[in-house]
Amino acid sequence: MIEIGNYNELTVLRRVSIGLYLGDTEGNEVLLPSKYVPRSVSIGEPLNVFVYKDSEDRVIATTLTPKITLNHFAYLRVEMVSEVGAFLDWGLEKQLLVPFREQMRKMVAGESYIVYMYYDEKSERLAASAKLNQFLSNEELSVRTGDEVEIMLWEETDLGINVIINNRHKGLIYDNEIFTEIEEGEIRKGFIKNIREDNKIDVLLQKTGYGNIEPNASLILEKLKAGGGFLALTDKSEPGQIISQLGMSKKTFKKAVGSLYRRKIIRIEEDGIHLVD
Repeated sequence: MIEIGNYNELTVLRRVSIGLYLGDTEGNEVLLPSKYVPRSVSIGEPLNVFVYKDSEDRVIATTLTPKITLNHFAYLRVEMVSEVGAFLDWGLEKQLLVPFREQMRKMVAGESYIVYMYYDEKSERLAASAKLNQFLSNEELSVRTGDEVEIMLWEETDLGINVIINNRHKGLIYDNEIFTEIEEGEIRKGFIKNIREDNKIDVLLQKTGYGNIEPNASLILEKLKAGGGFLALTDKSEPGQIISQLGMSKKTFKKAVGSLYRRKIIRIEEDGIHLVD
């Protein structure tokens, strides 16, 4: 079956004046227009193509790379707004529609939003929604405490910032555990800090415990080398000063410094940290 909104591994069946016909093992066919045909391709050769409906509502294949695929989230820019909704740039010639009923607030041309792409059974077309909660579930979790996960930074709250975990679950990073600049729609590596009884998930941008010491110790070493072997920070420095210079909490800084000190890589004096010659 050829799936609209996803990549499909298809076989080149035949050439026609307007492109190539590709097919799957079940006898389904789709046109790859000439403008998307690779320079060297042979009959019988497999091609990995993205399938969608063009502006004339025809199912076609393309070798262009979309910014979002079916049942996934992405941060996309609104190109225009019409009487039916907002149209997003998703990397293909035909723009992706967000109907007004699927907007949390009225979208504005030129602004970017996190959306989820779904297949609308009624219109038989791909569409997007900014009402993200309906596509996330924490009822049956696929993650455990300590897991490394992929997160998308979503929306600010009174407690911190909500994130989308592995394209499936909703999580939260608390404000007091964010030590670097972050942006909405950014995709990062995260770590599951805690799963509460109600299945709410707390997330960190860095590993906890010893696993977080080594990367931060390396960062401090880089700063020391860049500063000629000296860094004007100590355990008496203000937390804001440490975050500004290193992007880490004071607690993490002290652990990383302790690791370097125990290995006799640095010496600690009143004016700051010195690299051992």
